[in-house]
Amino acid sequence: MVILEHIHKIFHRNTPNENHALADLSLEIQDGDFITVIGSNGAGKSTMLNAIAGVFPIDSGRIILDGQDITNLPEHKRAAFIGRVFQDPMLGTAPSMTIEENLSMAYARPNNMSLRWGLDFNRRKIFKEYLKNLPLGLEDRLTTKVKLLSGGQRQALTLIMATMKKPKLLLLDEHTAALDPKTAILVNSLTEEIVHKNKITTIMVTHNLEHAIKMGNRLIMMHKGRIVMDIKGEEKATMTIPRLLNKFEQLQGEKFVDDRVMLA
Repeated sequence: MVILEHIHKIFHRNTPNENHALADLSLEIQDGDFITVIGSNGAGKSTMLNAIAGVFPIDSGRIILDGQDITNLPEHKRAAFIGRVFQDPMLGTAPSMTIEENLSMAYARPNNMSLRWGLDFNRRKIFKEYLKNLPLGLEDRLTTKVKLLSGGQRQALTLIMATMKKPKLLLLDEHTAALDPKTAILVNSLTEEIVHKNKITTIMVTHNLEHAIKMGNRLIMMHKGRIVMDIKGEEKATMTIPRLLNKFEQLQGEKFVDDRVMLA
């Protein structure tokens, strides 16, 4: 489904702040893979997601999605088939618009339908069906402005918006990091349910090692712009946090250090 071929990205080239964010990064992702991505600060995790989404041009390499070379495709065109959920619950929704208006935009996106066309009786019925599975009561608040929702409610809404028209690829950039533990569990459970039910190819960046091990079918660790571990199958099923950290230390000759990492 996704092929990254020898991706390089340097920020602030030829300055004292030059940063090799991605260094000859290559990765193949199969259709239906749910990959969790971990790594220390500056490892290149979010940069990789942004490169795939087209936020900035890469310096060299190729990005192929579902057989199509999208290396030079603008971000707004990739958005038609790539869903994204960000760390900040304030992103991903239009706060001054209502829940149903936000959902209507997401529902209409692949077909360039107008907002007015999207807000008929049938659309509202569909939106209620999407929302009623959440224990948040949003199905009865369709006309509520999104800015009045809590962070967890907004993040759950953003996740539904990103997946209601099944994307070819879903990118989750620490999408539960800003939530309280109870709400993070709810959003993670919703994530797993949606991804597995719709068989959506997914890349999820997280600083929570427990989530990284328990969720998905592959675990990738990045370090200094490269992938240094790709764990799957039986190895991932039996992986523990101590073993993961020990394996990193053996491979890299240094301890895994990150003040944001959550061990549990």
